[in-house]
Amino acid sequence: MTDEKQNTDGTPRTADPTKPPRLASLRRDPRGALIALLGVAAPLAYLVAAGGSGIGLWGWQPAVAAVPWIVLVAVIALLLAIALIVLNRRKGLKTRWPLLGLGIVASLGFLAYLAPYGSAMLTLPAIHDITTNLADPPQFTALSLRDDNWDKIPGADDSDMAGMNPRQRWATLHQDAYPDIRSVRIDQPVAVVIEKAKRLAEDRGWDIANVDAAAGNLEATDTYSLFGFKADIVIRARAAENGAASIIDVRSVSRAGVHDLGINGKRVRDFLSDLSGTTTTASQ
Repeated sequence: MTDEKQNTDGTPRTADPTKPPRLASLRRDPRGALIALLGVAAPLAYLVAAGGSGIGLWGWQPAVAAVPWIVLVAVIALLLAIALIVLNRRKGLKTRWPLLGLGIVASLGFLAYLAPYGSAMLTLPAIHDITTNLADPPQFTALSLRDDNWDKIPGADDSDMAGMNPRQRWATLHQDAYPDIRSVRIDQPVAVVIEKAKRLAEDRGWDIANVDAAAGNLEATDTYSLFGFKADIVIRARAAENGAASIIDVRSVSRAGVHDLGINGKRVRDFLSDLSGTTTTASQ
């Protein structure tokens, strides 16, 4: 006598081959399913938050504010996965890996993607205006420097910067964090350098606001990241060595936010590197 289910004609009932096994898999491993759900939901939620900001469905502020909570979901998924693996080992149970592995891979991949930004948040100062020339930064003419550029500069309560105004604190923090970003000399005339800078800006997809090769000035806007952030860039070239060379300065300023996560610094470094494969630091 068996408990095997039978068809009406008395023959053994077999599984319906057309029915997907996914639901059964979820029922067999509900904990793994929960971890997979959380692990996959985190990067998807990030894409929705950032993408919605990028296409203008909502502002960048709520999108950025959601990121820590999304990261928390990914961390919870990993912690639950670790706990489940440990619990199974203690009980001598076999760990079901398909759903659990999906959750681990998705959450780990997402956290690894965000790790460089988290590192920058912790190690770099909360500034958003990066330039090669702290004493005489290039000035915007076609574009405008953000009104709150000198607001919320860190260090107001720091004893090491007591008595400094916001711009002086910015210069101090900038020099400590980006000592390698300085004016450079390129052995080409100003007009040639600016024309080359224009081509590089166009190759990067920047929106060029002004080019004046004779005056040695170029201004452009870079739209970057899924959030649709914008940064304004000004490039200045001044004649050196009777016009045979140029002293190049670059300034990159985020339009929004307080901490640029090192993106402006990277932009300036990369642009100068591409502008001339061999650059010589200008005498300060």
